[in-house]
Amino acid sequence: MMMFLFLPLQGAIRIFMGIVVLTMKASVIEMFLIFLVTGIHSNKEITKKIKRPKITVPQINCDVKAGKIINPEFMAKCPAGCQDPKYHVYGTDVYASYSSVCGAAVHSGVLDNSGGKILVRKVAGQPGYKGSYSNGVQSLSLPRWRESFIVSEGKPKKGVTYPSALTYSSSKSPAAKAGKCSHLWSATTYTSSQNSSSANPDTSYACKSPKVLLLFPGFVPKEELSTQPLEPVSQGDPSCRVDLSFVIDGSSSIGKRRFRIQKQFLVDIAQALDIGPAGPLMGVVQYGDNPATQFNLKTHMNSRDVKAAIEKMTPRGGLSNVGRALSFVTKNFFSKASGNRGGAPNVAVVMVDGWPTDKVEEASRLARESGINIFFITIESAIEKEKQYVTEPNFANKAVCRTNGFYSLNVQSWFSLHKTLQPLVKRVCDSNRLACSKTCFNSADIGFVIDGSSSVGTSNFRTLLQFVANVSKEFEISDTDTRIGAVQYTYEQRLEFGFDQYSSKPDILNAIKRVGYWSGGTSTGAAINYALEQLFKKSKPNKRKLMVLITDGRSYDDVRIPAMAAHQKGVITYAIGVAWAAQDELEVIATHPARDHSFFVDEFDNLYKSVPRIIQNICTEFNSQPRN
Repeated sequence: MMMFLFLPLQGAIRIFMGIVVLTMKASVIEMFLIFLVTGIHSNKEITKKIKRPKITVPQINCDVKAGKIINPEFMAKCPAGCQDPKYHVYGTDVYASYSSVCGAAVHSGVLDNSGGKILVRKVAGQPGYKGSYSNGVQSLSLPRWRESFIVSEGKPKKGVTYPSALTYSSSKSPAAKAGKCSHLWSATTYTSSQNSSSANPDTSYACKSPKVLLLFPGFVPKEELSTQPLEPVSQGDPSCRVDLSFVIDGSSSIGKRRFRIQKQFLVDIAQALDIGPAGPLMGVVQYGDNPATQFNLKTHMNSRDVKAAIEKMTPRGGLSNVGRALSFVTKNFFSKASGNRGGAPNVAVVMVDGWPTDKVEEASRLARESGINIFFITIESAIEKEKQYVTEPNFANKAVCRTNGFYSLNVQSWFSLHKTLQPLVKRVCDSNRLACSKTCFNSADIGFVIDGSSSVGTSNFRTLLQFVANVSKEFEISDTDTRIGAVQYTYEQRLEFGFDQYSSKPDILNAIKRVGYWSGGTSTGAAINYALEQLFKKSKPNKRKLMVLITDGRSYDDVRIPAMAAHQKGVITYAIGVAWAAQDELEVIATHPARDHSFFVDEFDNLYKSVPRIIQNICTEFNSQPRN
């Protein structure tokens, strides 16, 4: 009975144990499947993240230059405000690596002044970089530089990985300047020996050593960098070769705030002009009660040094004596000792707060006659109720080179002064319109028609030639300024030298000495016709034509028709008679009014006495031309 009961119980236990084992196996299988599914899902997420990495674009400052960044191609984020002229840019489209990266981005139009992301690619150096004004930025010219770069929109190229941290050519990176360790590994140093197959990396951090560099394609060795000058020296913009004086207001009326605005305007002008020995040169005269030179034309030879000098200026105080300042500029500023180059146009830009406290008309006239092109910038001019206090009404028109509006700029408020920068720069650089550069001394073709007849004699002929030399000495002689030619006549005529034969004063004076005495009759009418054909027909269109005829007797032929032909062709004729010359003939030959263009002396030895009056009359006539 006991055996019977035991056997069923044992089978039940076996059945129960089998069920337990099956249940455990199912749980294990279920857990395995869960882990498998979870792992696949995780792998998908990881793969998804790898396929779409987040791009970190490093931030740079406006003053960071491309040459300081070693990366050959990189993305960067520029802040706002990089349009400021203190961030120098060199070139157009392709920029020298000494340029501000962000400044170049604004100049090229990739960014506006609000900043943003850009893509920068290094390219080879150029033999020259041309400056230009674009998008509110004036880039400068540069003869050459070893490395260049191009800026484009901040859109990454497909398949290209850009560095999330930029590598700089020295420890003076933005991170290092801030005292932050960038945790970049230093350069791996490889031995040059062919037997060495291993590399020994220096695993110190970049912030521990100020000389650590990352090496990769595009790296420039320190030795090569050290051969570059610290600052590229611009020779200036050759298309704007002017000698420029800013005559600025330092009177008590202007105040410190407006004086600072005036200084910033000058700094911006200096940057826009691209100062240099081959381009514009700039100096500053400040006036109050009395004027003083802050720096002259030869003091500073680049825009950077001019800027530094301007920033040090302080107002003089006192009245606004502009007339006194213009007299000072005429007598002192545009001299050879102050750096005047002679061949460059002289320009004076006068800045006035309100109106002058003295008269400017006479001082301006003398300045114009000296070849100075006067511009006036009047800021916050007198309103109607203030005009009673103005010393000289319409002072700007009485001062400027021409009254056609080209030389005058009226500014309603000091805060809008910056708007005149580009118009002013364009005008002072337009040498073809700088009308006052032409003076009575540098803008004529002068033809001497010399009597070589028998009645003159050898000794008197030498005295006559000395008179010709004395008149010629008074003029600025060159192929672009006043030119001199000479004809000698008796019955016949001879061209001694033409306008284009000699282009310097010493050469002209030597040529006059070499003229040989001819001897013969006196055919003055034929000589005038000959001079018109052989001399004045080859005169330049923009030159005043002056004929100076010297004779000692009455002509054997008619002078009326030849003289009339000369007048009709625009030749201003001066007739100088000596001894037996006929006064009525001199008056016919001379341009009207005859009293200003005909002269008579009783003997050859007195010819020199007429030189000052002849020069004075030539200049008076020139300066009396309308200024509109």
